[in-house]
Amino acid sequence: MKGLFTLLVLVISGIAFAASSDDLINRIAPVGSVCLIGDSCAGDATVAVAGSGGGQQDPQQIYNTYCIACHGTGVNNSPIMGDAVAWQPRIDKGLEILYQNSIDGFNNNLMPAKGLCMACSDEDLQATVDFILSAVQ
Repeated sequence: MKGLFTLLVLVISGIAFAASSDDLINRIAPVGSVCLIGDSCAGDATVAVAGSGGGQQDPQQIYNTYCIACHGTGVNNSPIMGDAVAWQPRIDKGLEILYQNSIDGFNNNLMPAKGLCMACSDEDLQATVDFILSAVQ
């Protein structure tokens, strides 16, 4: 009897496996695929390059998105926008130094490179520095 039961289980399992092999293949198939620029599946898709200077961004928008967290509160001793006394020593170093610090970062990255606006071009950052300084001049 045990042998008959084992045979029956094997036959049923074989039928179940044979009946569901397509289903099994479908269940383990990838759910998607990757299409890269240049592949035929990508069509005419293009990639925007961060910081490529493709178009100038609004300095006030950049300030409100990236700069205000520190330059609106004074975090890490950053000069607050509109505080002429705090900005004067930095202005005295020269505009080119301010521009370079906004691009490269400053003070062991307490002022991070590009103020973390990696999509900003150097020109965008210079315009934003000019916007910030316009509040003290």
